[in-house]
Amino acid sequence: MIIRIYMMRIYFISCFLVWITVAFAQESINANYSKAAEIDSALQQLVKEGVPGVSMAVYSKEGWWTTSAGYSKLEDKTLMQSSNLQYLQSVSKTFMAVCILKLYEQGKIDLEAPMTKYLPEKFSRHITDAGKITIHMLMKHTSGIPEYNSIPAYITKLLQHPDYPFTPEEYLQYIHGKPLTFVPGSKYSYRNTNYLILALIADAITGDHRKFLSDTITKPLGLSNTFYQGDPGYINYSNLVNSYWDRHSDGVLENATELQRKNVALLIGDDGIVATPVDAVKFLRGLMENKLLSASTLELMKSWAKDSKGNPTYGLGLDYAVFQNQIAYGHSGGGIGAGCQLYYFLEKNVYFFIGVNLGTVTESPIHEVMGKTLDKIHKALVE
Repeated sequence: MIIRIYMMRIYFISCFLVWITVAFAQESINANYSKAAEIDSALQQLVKEGVPGVSMAVYSKEGWWTTSAGYSKLEDKTLMQSSNLQYLQSVSKTFMAVCILKLYEQGKIDLEAPMTKYLPEKFSRHITDAGKITIHMLMKHTSGIPEYNSIPAYITKLLQHPDYPFTPEEYLQYIHGKPLTFVPGSKYSYRNTNYLILALIADAITGDHRKFLSDTITKPLGLSNTFYQGDPGYINYSNLVNSYWDRHSDGVLENATELQRKNVALLIGDDGIVATPVDAVKFLRGLMENKLLSASTLELMKSWAKDSKGNPTYGLGLDYAVFQNQIAYGHSGGGIGAGCQLYYFLEKNVYFFIGVNLGTVTESPIHEVMGKTLDKIHKALVE
């Protein structure tokens, strides 16, 4: 029996080493990362607070480090691992923004032109005063276009008919004829609709924005564990986490995997990408290190819209955030059954991704304590 157990351990270690080689390619994981114990403790606290599972990747002057806690599948107690695919949710907007800016660099799109110059009339006819809205306004969330996914009729149909195959035009039909919520360009208000439209524009220009995204981002950066619509087996991956939500905001979790997967599988531009934590960080690092866009275009991406208090808040598909008094660029994401943060601390030159398989669209007592624990993680990263 002792020999058998020993051989099983040898087999497990061998498989683990093979997994490390495949999952991280040439990335060497630093097992002696100085913040490991502090962050691991915080992740374990997240699980104690009710988060099903959490996974994280960090890149700093100490190199690469990954960690996980909790479960990718509560039902059979499958442990969360760094090889699990996580939902990037709205981080997908940064990918979409890079595609649009690459078209800008290629001279195929004018950021100050009205979107009607590129968006087919079958789509633009649903948008009030479409001719007054520029590409730049869409990217910066200053268009004033209403939010399609907050329309009660859409939410009702999504929840009552999770198998319904929504099309991009149907999303726009929910805002057909609705007035703009403010004069285009006059203020900032985050809307998923803007990036749905940008994906349709990229389709019109390239013929297939999914292929363009792959050719522009995932292939050049070698993101072999990043997937979007059109990729083989999309959204049906065995290592994609299960999803959970607190539907009644009472701290009791329910499995929302089917609804989460079917919803995400239909979204373009504003959502739809799944990736491992390391791939997510490699994407942001590639962007910040000018491997995707020129230095001047990256600076353009960082032309910030201001919030109601006059503080910088959002650029062209890039979020301006402050954690622990440290400026960070990146994006966050949330959905029915997942949530994540992907950011780069400028002063500290630290990149991180953290993903949970707990939904953020409903309030929960878990979220309140989760926020405090995330603050501890941010503090550990920048100290």
